[in-house]
Amino acid sequence: MSLPAPASDRTCLVTGASSGIGAEIARVLASRGHGVTLAARRAERLQALAEELSGRHRIRAEAVTLDLTDPSARAGLRAEIEGRGLTVDVVVNNAGLSTLGRVSAADRDAELTMVRTNVEAVVDLCTSFLPGMVERRRGAILNVASTAAFQPLPGQAGYGATKAFVLSYSQALAAELAGSGVTVTALCPGPVKTGFGQAAGFTEEQEDSALPSFMWVPAAKVAAEAVEGMDQGRTVVIPGRANAVLASFGRHAPRRLVLPIVARSHPGLKN
Repeated sequence: MSLPAPASDRTCLVTGASSGIGAEIARVLASRGHGVTLAARRAERLQALAEELSGRHRIRAEAVTLDLTDPSARAGLRAEIEGRGLTVDVVVNNAGLSTLGRVSAADRDAELTMVRTNVEAVVDLCTSFLPGMVERRRGAILNVASTAAFQPLPGQAGYGATKAFVLSYSQALAAELAGSGVTVTALCPGPVKTGFGQAAGFTEEQEDSALPSFMWVPAAKVAAEAVEGMDQGRTVVIPGRANAVLASFGRHAPRRLVLPIVARSHPGLKN
C-alpha cells in the first residue's frame, strides 16, 4: 500500500502546520510532489511555509487560517477546499495541545479546548473526508498521537487520555478500512523540540530534565518516518528505538507500579 499519487487537483490537508512536526510533514509531502493545504491559527507562519514549499518544490500550496475548536470553521475548511476544485487524498491530523498540572487545579476552559482540538477535531475531519476516500478507493490518514497514549500520564492526565483515544480510534479505523484502498496511521512520537512543551507550561529546564537526551528525536526525522509509515500502510509509527521500548513498557508494565513512578517524577506535579 502506498500513498495516493500526486495530481494537480489533489491535496494533502495538514493541520497544525505552522510549526514543528506539522510543518515538517508538509515539507516531506511537498518534496514528494504532493500539493498541500496548510491549516492552523497563525496566518503569517502558514503563508510563509506555503510560499517556501511552492517555490522550492513547484507544487501547489495554500494556507487556510482557522480555529480547529470551532465546528463551523472545520465545516468551512472542507467547503473552502472543495471550492478550489481540490480533492483531499491525505489528511494529517497533527494539531494538538496539552495542559499541565493537577486536574484539581486545572483551568476548565483550557481542558475543554484541549479535548476539542485533540479529539473532536480528529473525529470531525476523519468522518468528513473518509467517505470520499472510500468511494474513490484511495487515501491516507495520519493521526498524531504520542507515546503518552500507551499509559496514563499523571501531571498531564487529559493529554494522555486524548492521545490514548487517538491511538485506539486510529487502530480501529485501520481495521475497518482493510481492503478499501484507504489507510490510517497513528504517529506516536516521544519528546520532540517543537515549542509544544513550553506552550503546555513546561520550562526549558523541565523539558530537558524530564526525559534523557537519547529519547529526543528531531521533528524532521519524526516527519520523515511518519510519511514513510503512511506510504507503507503501517498502522502505528513510533520514531526512535528508545521511544518504542518505552511505549512497550508503558503498554505491558503493571499500572500499579508505573503510575506512582510517573506521579513522583512528573514536573507538573512537583508543587
